[in-house]
Amino acid sequence: MKSEEKKPFSLKHTIVSTFAWWYSVFLGWTTRVYWFKTEEAKQLEESGQGIIYAAWHNQQLFLLYPFKGQKIAALISQSSDGEYIARVLPHFGMLAVRGSSTRGGARALIKLMQAAEKGYRLMITPDGPRGPIYTVQPGILFLAKKLGWPIVPGGVALSHKFKVGSWDKMRIPLPFGKAVFTYGKTFWVQNEEDFPRLAKEIQAELNRCSDESEMFCNKKHFDSTQG
Repeated sequence: MKSEEKKPFSLKHTIVSTFAWWYSVFLGWTTRVYWFKTEEAKQLEESGQGIIYAAWHNQQLFLLYPFKGQKIAALISQSSDGEYIARVLPHFGMLAVRGSSTRGGARALIKLMQAAEKGYRLMITPDGPRGPIYTVQPGILFLAKKLGWPIVPGGVALSHKFKVGSWDKMRIPLPFGKAVFTYGKTFWVQNEEDFPRLAKEIQAELNRCSDESEMFCNKKHFDSTQG
């Protein structure tokens, strides 16, 4: 499967994305994964209902292998760094939709809705691509309302990782550790008047799920003030 966006030629992107693909597979083989899903989320997944998965931007790098082959379209920024991830996604049966709230936002929403019509579930980092960190932006709410799909927030924790100096303090997963996925309360979006309230509630739920994952994985609380 190919990404739905044309890839500009770059030897650096080709080499790094190929390495990232194999490294993601290696991580999948060597990492013990724990899932904590709500009964509602399980029922939605089993029913074939369209879903918009949400996770914080700095937790996204270990999402590839565990979700492989699940026909998911992910919103990836149009930056040069986003190009690396966009090239890796098709190796796991996923679709990369390029865009953000600042560049190509309207076009990206249209592409995501088109992917949804083709049977893809969606994955969004609602504080991406440039932050503020741990702050839900309205794009995911607009998308959920247009599609009539639920938002399932989740929190990811890694026992073996290091942080980089990006705006979101991106977590780079390391092998031979644990990864914990915790799903939260499902949100349905019906009215635009509810956007401010729902954004705060989803933000709180993402933080709560991240806290539960961190406590199980690392025996410490998630701190949304530290990055």
